[in-house]
Amino acid sequence: MLWLIQSILSTTQKLMNRLTIVADRHIWEVGSAFGALPDWQVNLITLERGEINAEAVRDADILLVRSGVAVDAGLLAGSSVRFVATATVGDDHLDKAYLDECGIAFATAAGSSTRSVVEYILAALFHLHRHSHIHLPDACLGVVGAGRIGSSVELAAQALGMQVLANDPPRSRQGDQGLKELPELLRQADILTLHTPLTHTGADATYHLLDDEQLNAFTGRGIINAARGGVLHDAALLRWLNDDVSRFAVLDCWEHEPAISRSLLGNPRVILATPHIAGHSVDGKAANTQFVYDALCRFLDIAPAWNMRRHLPAEASEPLLIDTASSSMDALADAALCLYAIDEDGKRLRTCLDNHDDASLAAAFVQQRRQYPSRRQWDASPIRFDNPAPALAQVATAISLRIV
Repeated sequence: MLWLIQSILSTTQKLMNRLTIVADRHIWEVGSAFGALPDWQVNLITLERGEINAEAVRDADILLVRSGVAVDAGLLAGSSVRFVATATVGDDHLDKAYLDECGIAFATAAGSSTRSVVEYILAALFHLHRHSHIHLPDACLGVVGAGRIGSSVELAAQALGMQVLANDPPRSRQGDQGLKELPELLRQADILTLHTPLTHTGADATYHLLDDEQLNAFTGRGIINAARGGVLHDAALLRWLNDDVSRFAVLDCWEHEPAISRSLLGNPRVILATPHIAGHSVDGKAANTQFVYDALCRFLDIAPAWNMRRHLPAEASEPLLIDTASSSMDALADAALCLYAIDEDGKRLRTCLDNHDDASLAAAFVQQRRQYPSRRQWDASPIRFDNPAPALAQVATAISLRIV
């Protein structure tokens, strides 16, 4: 009789632990990660971004989104949602004040795709070097925003021998030494790379941080934006590029995404133009999901059972052989650009210029993000330099190339 009572209690408990999860279906491995959770009966509903609306989430307990969904009162008022997570680093699409006011827990994937973004920046620098827009390591790099990604970019650029200046007002106020004011970067840096969040209010608001005034004060020649679109004023950037044929830009983030500027996309001084995919390596997207999964497990107070590594593609077994007959920097560029052909991403987006109207261009931008080709982080593929100098192997390891 005791076993029967225990069985009934166990069954009743399981029936009570029902969980409805509404999730963006383009979250990496969303089904394997969230389709089953320890101690819960999960009803997982995956939707396209445009289908995630107030009616769709009304009876959900958990909401998992990406950056295209605005999570605010308009979406959540009257719903049963108790936990929200975004499988993205940026969180400006979350109304955090509203979530706090309603007692709705929330989490982001901040820090998950750092390595992927750093590799994007390094690949961009190597591409610029190979095509004679800059000469590495002589160019001075100005890092605007020295958080997780910016600090990692700083270390990688220093490993290449570049002079690096970094700007981060919140960290400066906390007493971090060695950080510079933005005007100093504008005076001294040859290239600026942006790594700030997008914020619209407060002393450190970053919306249009680089506008006409700041760009006109910038004495360097190049700008890389893999942060958020609105940090850089696109119309001001276009004017700045058109004022001097020696200037150039690398753009992964755009204002008004996915309705990006056709004029900027087609501008010959935009050397690389990509559809907000800097963090979109397979490993980066997998880490996005892992961060969100772990945060949900903490919220539910259950032990994690899913691990992204069981779902990643197999790593390359044979090493990539790199000739070192040229300079060490050229050998590093060869290795990096073999592992990540960043110019192919740029060419792919530019084919969208053939679309005859802005709506088609925006749709193509979204589609390229969703169907982005598989790209592994550098350490998934072994590299072998033929007869490398010790210093070459040391630098390669410092920028996360896997030397065998």
